Amino acid sequence: MPDAAVVKPLPTRTKLYYGLAEMPIQVASLAVMAYIPNFYGQDLGVNLAVLGTVMLLARLFDAVSDPLIGMLSDRTKSRWGRRRVWMVAAVPVFILAVSKLFFPPDTVNGAYLLQWLALLWLGWTMLQIPYYAWGAELSSDYNERSELVAWRTAIGLAANVSSKLIPVVALYLFDFGGTAEVLAIIGVLLIALLPTTVGASVLRVAESKNLVPVAIPFRQGLRIMWRNQSFKILLAVFFLINMGTAFSTATILFFVRAVLGEESAGIVVLLAYYLSSLAGVPFWVRLSARTSKRKALTVGLLMYWLGAAYMFLGEGDLRLLIPMMIATGFCGSSLWVLPNSMKADVIDIDTLYSGQNRAAWFFSVWAMAIKLAQSLGPWLALVLLSLSGFDVNPLAENSDGELLVLRLLFSFGLPFFFSLAAVALIRYPIDQHMHAKIRAQLARQGQPGNTGMAWSTAQSK
Repeated sequence: MPDAAVVKPLPTRTKLYYGLAEMPIQVASLAVMAYIPNFYGQDLGVNLAVLGTVMLLARLFDAVSDPLIGMLSDRTKSRWGRRRVWMVAAVPVFILAVSKLFFPPDTVNGAYLLQWLALLWLGWTMLQIPYYAWGAELSSDYNERSELVAWRTAIGLAANVSSKLIPVVALYLFDFGGTAEVLAIIGVLLIALLPTTVGASVLRVAESKNLVPVAIPFRQGLRIMWRNQSFKILLAVFFLINMGTAFSTATILFFVRAVLGEESAGIVVLLAYYLSSLAGVPFWVRLSARTSKRKALTVGLLMYWLGAAYMFLGEGDLRLLIPMMIATGFCGSSLWVLPNSMKADVIDIDTLYSGQNRAAWFFSVWAMAIKLAQSLGPWLALVLLSLSGFDVNPLAENSDGELLVLRLLFSFGLPFFFSLAAVALIRYPIDQHMHAKIRAQLARQGQPGNTGMAWSTAQSK
């Protein structure tokens, strides 16, 4: 078997400019998962069960939009490429949804939230799926893919940290704080970041000229995708990771406000977590290169059992919570970097057997599963919290039993789902050695880049 073609390393400036478009995605993600549920429930008075159901329904819209945009992106052919045009089109959609969600009128209901959440997810899909698919096409090297995702993650986390640091400064220097105020600051930051960072990425990084629009029939493509065992395993892992993350994130501000008795300190806790995540990125990249992405990710997932100690915290224990968040935040770097790098490796298998690069199609399926998980997680957490009798009114006096349920949900939800993901990873087969064989097979077919054997050849298998 011939060696895979030598891949020319990407210039650092390419990684830098490509990573800029991650900034608004990261800034928006935590705000939508943590602050929107808490603000609309605890401050605007939307019933918890209604709130959870609305967030779930808004994601059902993605069952259509995600695969549609993925396929359209793969099939797009323009002078500007097939990914960047979708990213540019996403900006005004995203900005409109942010302006309505982050700056709502004084009186809202579930219908208002549903309308603008659905639009937000549409803009998100138009930006994220082509953007991540583009990243999978920029390099075919096993370790450089982790480096590229690490750059993207680090830049995104830096923006995420900044979006938390600004409200912390506003709180402690200007006494300007609270959930509504944090949302307003993040909303303004998002509206500024979207056109500038996405614009910089699409203008300064070129798309590959070797990729052609996908022409595989839909049903044939699905059959080839479903034969990809690595894809199915990684899909399950992504679902469980995002289910656990969303479950925990939906409860964190309730935990800080009701259990710790801190009305405005939630942003400080989140800042500590994301600063630690940013610092941990190089560690997990090096560990994955020395072992494998699967082994490093498994370690990161199981270390989240450190969070079980949250169970023992109570009123006034903010100073104990922060170092615990720093410890789990360091583990969180593995979740940002490694699974997204593994996606590109899985797509190479599909390229080998389909003969075409269908990165956006794959990313759309992953995105749909992730969004479903990110809706089911808050729905489950908020419904369980509601069934316990927990009162979201800031002035309410919840009983010890109701606070116990909140403690249990926040402390054990995340490690439970992450342990299931670690179990699913046991059968994941792709390591650096196997990936080198895949790249060599692609090279033997005369395809040293991300384009596989001819479609007619794949059909005969």
